[in-house]
Amino acid sequence: MFVDHRLAHRKAYLINLLARMCAELDITESRLQQAKERYEGVARWLADGEHFLLHDLSIYLQGSTALGTSVRPIGKNEHDVDLVAFMPAGTTVWTPAYIKKVIGDRLKAHATYARLLEEKIRCWRLVYANEFHLDITPAILNIACRNQGELVPDKSLREWKGSNPRGYRKAFETRAALVPVIMLTKAFDESIKSRADIEPFPVTSSGRSILCRIVQVAKRHRDVHFEARDLALWPISVILTTLIAWSYERCVRAGVYDTEFDLIIAVLRGMPDFIGRTLPDGSPGWHIPNETTVDENFAERWNDDPDKAQAFFTWHAKAVADMENLARVDGADQVRKRMDESFGPRPVGAAFTALDNEIASARRSGLLGVAPLVGLTAAPAIAAAVPVRNNTFFGRDCG
Repeated sequence: MFVDHRLAHRKAYLINLLARMCAELDITESRLQQAKERYEGVARWLADGEHFLLHDLSIYLQGSTALGTSVRPIGKNEHDVDLVAFMPAGTTVWTPAYIKKVIGDRLKAHATYARLLEEKIRCWRLVYANEFHLDITPAILNIACRNQGELVPDKSLREWKGSNPRGYRKAFETRAALVPVIMLTKAFDESIKSRADIEPFPVTSSGRSILCRIVQVAKRHRDVHFEARDLALWPISVILTTLIAWSYERCVRAGVYDTEFDLIIAVLRGMPDFIGRTLPDGSPGWHIPNETTVDENFAERWNDDPDKAQAFFTWHAKAVADMENLARVDGADQVRKRMDESFGPRPVGAAFTALDNEIASARRSGLLGVAPLVGLTAAPAIAAAVPVRNNTFFGRDCG
């Protein structure tokens, strides 16, 4: 198999930068643990309330924090941590507004929570400044859903609408566990079989799958793209996450890729293929269903405002073009310039600094290697590595 090693090294370098950029944007494990401790405290306080609707209440994570696809908002230190307050005793006999009020009244009875509390349209928010927001959405059982789905308030607080955060998370994690076939890995493995000087090292992981990282890359690109535009038009995260997850599954099951970077491009390209143009009743309309429950269309707002759909396709075309162009750029300075434009200078700068420091340290220690999936890295962090000398495939010494 012929491998263009110069191009492969370039793409490996980009993968490393993107992974470090995502880590910079991600919620840290210590912050996540802190959030967990706090929302468990909230759950105990709510469940100890006297109102019968609060009996046996449970709180669990939903959204990007639960999926591992968090991206810190531009210009903010706080992460949004989305929670569901599931009330087994709740039924559609009570309006969403009433059940939401039950939760709010209980939170207001706690001196600390009362100071942190903000009311949102469909939920309650506890604001921990410079840390995170805990958004608490009430939910009850959806007896019409065979997948143990739930009902949550609509924006009017008059109607219940279907949802299934736990089912969605399970479906996402099932796709995230799929392992792609990367041809460079196979070629690399074959090349080292006869090399006595290559020692295999245990694989370490950041805890994030390739699928999670693709979602984070797309979400950050979206945030930067819409920062100077009408934020009301940006595609919501669940649309990006759903389309990427479906496209990833198709790509992994049907395709073989030279590098991990090529897989990312293929997944992003395929996103629009999973957008329906017909509603379940046969009428024309945008349709991105929640496959884990009934009657939830993630694209329902597109049907109320066609500009939202157009904004998605405009952003998507730019995201694909920007990623494709990254692999064509020569020179680390130009790569950084392009990444700054696409993802913002702060996380990109942190990614370059982290990677350059790691490479310099590994080179001084004689541990610098090239791995097919993660590019330039310190040898103990990869499955197998070949020692390399200083290179200039970006026009300068990358150490």
